[in-house]
Order: sequence, then C-alpha cells, then structure tokens
Amino acid sequence: MAGLDPADDASATDVVTAQHVGAVFIGGNATHLLTGGRLSALRAKSRLPLLTAVDEEGGRVQRIDALDGSMPSARELAATLSPPRVTDLAERRGRQLLARGVVMDLAPVADVSVAPANTVIGDRAFGGDPATVSTYVGAYAGGLRRAGVIPVLKHFPGHGNASGDSHQGLVRTPPLAVLEARDLVPYATLLARGAPVVMLGHLDVPGLTGGAPASLSPAAYRLLRGRYGFTGVAMTDDLGAMRAVTDRYSLPDAVTKAIKAGADLALWSDPAPVRPVLDRLARAVRTGELPESRVRDAVTHVLHLKTGC
Repeated sequence: MAGLDPADDASATDVVTAQHVGAVFIGGNATHLLTGGRLSALRAKSRLPLLTAVDEEGGRVQRIDALDGSMPSARELAATLSPPRVTDLAERRGRQLLARGVVMDLAPVADVSVAPANTVIGDRAFGGDPATVSTYVGAYAGGLRRAGVIPVLKHFPGHGNASGDSHQGLVRTPPLAVLEARDLVPYATLLARGAPVVMLGHLDVPGLTGGAPASLSPAAYRLLRGRYGFTGVAMTDDLGAMRAVTDRYSLPDAVTKAIKAGADLALWSDPAPVRPVLDRLARAVRTGELPESRVRDAVTHVLHLKTGC
C-alpha cells in the first residue's frame, strides 16, 4: 500500500498503471485526489480492484473533515453516544468516504487506553475498559461495513499501554500475559465475527517479539493467525515514516521483512519510489529469502478482500 501525493494526479496514475501497485494510501490534509471524482477515476485505471485508503478515525485523525465536516474522537463517541448511534454515524461517514472513491478506512482504533487525550493513542481509543472498547469498535466497524467501506482494526497486539510513540522510536508494551487479559480482548471478541483487516503496530512485546517490532515479527503474525484465528488481511503500520522501523531498516528492506514475517499488505504513507521496493522483493524471491509460498498466501488474502470492493 503505497503512499500517494494527494495533490499530484500524474504520480498517482504512474503508481497504479506503470508500477501496478494494488493498494494506495492518501494521507495529510490536502484533498485534491479526494475531489472531482479523481480517486474513482484512478480506481478505474487499475487492472484489478484497487484498494484506496485513508485513516479517518475522527478527532485528531481525519482526512475529509474539510470536505464533509468533522467527526468526534473515539473517546468522545463512547462518552456521548450509544453503540447503535455510533454505527449509524460510522455508516454515514463511510458513505461519504465511498462517494470520494475511498474503499478502506484505517480505523477504528481497537487499543485500550485511558491515557491523556493528547498522547499518542489517548482519545483515539474508545476507553480503558476492554468490553466497552470491544462494543464500540464493533459498532464503528459495523457501520463502515454497512456503507461498503473496509474497516481496519489497529494496532495489534495493543498500543494503548505502550511506553511511547512508535513515530519516534520502538516502544515496549506490557508483557504478553498482561496484553491477553486487557489489550487483546477486543481482538478476541471481534476477530471471530469476521473482521476483514488487522493492522500490526511497531510494538516490542516482552515474551513475544524478542525486541523486534510486531509488524516485522513472525511470532506476532503467528499469534494473530493461530491463537486468535484471524483469516483476513494482516497489514503493517507505516513502514516509511515511523522511526520504530526507519531507524533500523530502509523501506525496501522493511517491506521485505514484513511480508516474510507474515504481512499481506505493507504500508508506507509518504510518497516514495515504488520501483526499489519491487526490485528488492523480486530479488528476495529469486534468492529464496522470501518464499514464493508466502507471496502466494499474501496475494490470496488480498484478492479475497478485493472481491468485495
């Protein structure tokens, strides 16, 4: 999932038609690609259904507020609205996204947190009670799905009680046993209902990842697929603009490590040349570093997701 310059039609077209990237992300506050039917036209140029994504959470993280009005934060939604009303609100937002050509929303946040509102997760979380978070995440995701937009639960296995901000460096969560009793409860509750996509965070989990980010850790993907029975698309958090990864790896190496570890979609948010990433992946397959079976597995998961777009 390659980041696009939201103000540059030509580069967006090149990513899709010349580089054959099957998923794109539109970040930042610029709205050019989200107006005038441009994103829908871009989707029409793709040989296979194109996943077009934004991160429209509400509150501090919004992409269409200047076009379609502002949305409350997750914490405010849980404090002021019933779950059915949140479903209705998310469905309305989803219809607005779909009308602008967006088929995937990197939301809702499934983290459990009572941290101050302006911290890295803070008011992006629905609250500090796992059952409440599960209910509201399910309500928000259900509304998006009713609108025809793919929701993404994030940040597995739980960023809400981690030690810092993975934009600034690798952060550590509480031990896995603690996560299982609290932060992972929303996933245990919701994945069994058929959540389509889960995003893995750049989180070092004692007892699981051995000092590596979960997004690049085979053990984290085994946990998601095995213990939690997830059969949908596993994607990474941003591999190109978060120092938890960029301090250690180039983008081509990070994407290769993520897919080898178990990711089906590797995300970078900022516009970056696609060809070096593709060349690195092709070389990894040729040498056996990246097994063809892992590539086929990832492609199969993504194509199953795209059949609903």
